[in-house]
Amino acid sequence: MDRWTEIELFVQVAETGSLSRAAELLNLSNASASRHLAALETRLGVRLVERNTRRLYLTETGQEFFQRSRAILADLRDAESTVNAAALDPTGVLRITASLSFSMHHIAPLLREYTDRYPNVTVHVEAANRYLDIIDNNIDVAIRNREVEPDSNITIRRLAGTRRILVAAPAYLSRHGVPREIDDLHRHKLLIYTHANRPDELRFTRGDEQQTIHVKGLLESNDGQILRAAALDGMGILIQPSYIVYDDIVAGRLVPMLDDWDLPRLTVNLAYPSRKHLSAKVRTFIDFMAERFEKMDYDRKWTGRFTVY
Repeated sequence: MDRWTEIELFVQVAETGSLSRAAELLNLSNASASRHLAALETRLGVRLVERNTRRLYLTETGQEFFQRSRAILADLRDAESTVNAAALDPTGVLRITASLSFSMHHIAPLLREYTDRYPNVTVHVEAANRYLDIIDNNIDVAIRNREVEPDSNITIRRLAGTRRILVAAPAYLSRHGVPREIDDLHRHKLLIYTHANRPDELRFTRGDEQQTIHVKGLLESNDGQILRAAALDGMGILIQPSYIVYDDIVAGRLVPMLDDWDLPRLTVNLAYPSRKHLSAKVRTFIDFMAERFEKMDYDRKWTGRFTVY
């Protein structure tokens, strides 16, 4: 008898607690399932499953064999999934979520290239400035700044690190001056992102030095694009990740300051349900994003320092 069928049947029996249910899931007759299980126990020379009139349960040896067998089957399915993802043309709806700022700057500009490469995939982007529950909202891939997910079934893949930077428009700095010391910020108009960790304080480090100040904004918002527009309009000093303001700095629209100090850094991560059995659409998008980030050298660009005003 087929050894893989025997092991697959045993794992299903252990997970469902029922031989008949396991047989149904594998499209086997009850008699055939019983023969497979008996053949496995005979070949191993041990009793894996005990039965009584009320229930079925694993022996101590059966428990150990179940743990190992389940891991082996998962690895086999993962290998098959990897091959299928590379070989098959991905199809279906790919549901992505990210903040509005990240969606505008780093997803929307890539969609034409991705859909040209995989024309049978329909992309749905759910822009949200809060972390949507991936499972409850049927999300395939989320782009996030946190390094740990509360759900152990979520896999995280790091794309890049990013500094948080203080920037302002040249027009603002011409009117109000350039802050040279951290305490100078108390005399300036600040634009505060309310979804930041502790938005009411800025924790700076420079080597062994540390300095924390409490701040209040002229303008506060839960959306980085509103704050960026205000900064470009000369309203005040913006505190945002480099991935939002990098192009504005390079173009001279925004100017960095106090750049010898560091604020707590962030990482840009992909989060998706389990690394096992990824569909072709999910695997191709993950690889596409990783390829893009490496090509653009974002990790170096977003963690580097600028020439200050």
